[in-house]
Amino acid sequence: MRILLWHVHGAWTTAFVHGGHTYLVPATPDRDPYGLGRARTYPWPEDAIEVRPESLATQEVDAVVLQRPEEWDLAERWLRRKLGRDVPAVYVEHNTPKGEVPGSRHPMADRDDVTLVHVTHFNSLFWYSGGTRTAVIEHGIPDPAVRYTGELARIATAVNEPVRRWRVTGTDLLPRFAEVAPLDVYGMRVAGLPEALALAPDRIAVHEDLPQARMHAELARRRVYLHPVRWTSLGLSLLEAMHIGMPVVALATTEAVMAVPRGAGVLSTDVDELVAAARWLVADDAAARRHGAVARRATQDRYGLPRFLADWNALLKEVVS
Repeated sequence: MRILLWHVHGAWTTAFVHGGHTYLVPATPDRDPYGLGRARTYPWPEDAIEVRPESLATQEVDAVVLQRPEEWDLAERWLRRKLGRDVPAVYVEHNTPKGEVPGSRHPMADRDDVTLVHVTHFNSLFWYSGGTRTAVIEHGIPDPAVRYTGELARIATAVNEPVRRWRVTGTDLLPRFAEVAPLDVYGMRVAGLPEALALAPDRIAVHEDLPQARMHAELARRRVYLHPVRWTSLGLSLLEAMHIGMPVVALATTEAVMAVPRGAGVLSTDVDELVAAARWLVADDAAARRHGAVARRATQDRYGLPRFLADWNALLKEVVS
């Protein structure tokens, strides 16, 4: 198939474009949010090709995969075709609802011209979609090329914009864990985090927007992965860390309670309990390795790339036919 989609979420799109189709990714000269083109820090196959918006009117397109409400009008304008009539449309919802939860109405609710796909069952449960056809296709993770060593008695976490998103990402909780062991924080716009938290350089180090392979290699050397996020669909970095073989300490919120099985680390809504768990796993290398091995097996079974791509291929085939 020839599938039009925007580059919005790098890790999710990296998995999606490995499905063996031709992926048309809009690219604008200034690489604005609606024309980012191919990823720069993730490995994408050659069949994910950049297209100029003005060329799409003459392109053959079998399906459009949308991820933001405004992409609907944009796609119709660029393609000069009606979505849901001239070309099938699928809308992927990556995020938990905001505002009046659990009564949040999805932008694609009560429509008969689109299929709404949630990336977690939690999302599907909490978004109101009315009569719109919905499906759940859980995340798939390309197997990282590195394996856990845990040689550094440090705690790692990955988060984008932790200063702006503060309580959503659990940024306010980080000093509690920095008392246990030094923190390494990976992600976008993390540079201002030490100052915002008033933490000394020996308690926190930030690593700004590393290429995915390098970030994985660095994560693998840290003893424990921390997931302090209060409100998110399901952090892909959590699944990547588990796939590497890292033991996890995580808030028992949203889909994390389904993604982290017993024996893969410690889940709790009691921050004192999580701090104690981090202290234990940092100190006990053998226990950390045992829990990391369970985490890796769990993500291989539930969040493997072959299952993800098979689910998507089945849904796209049904939508297009």
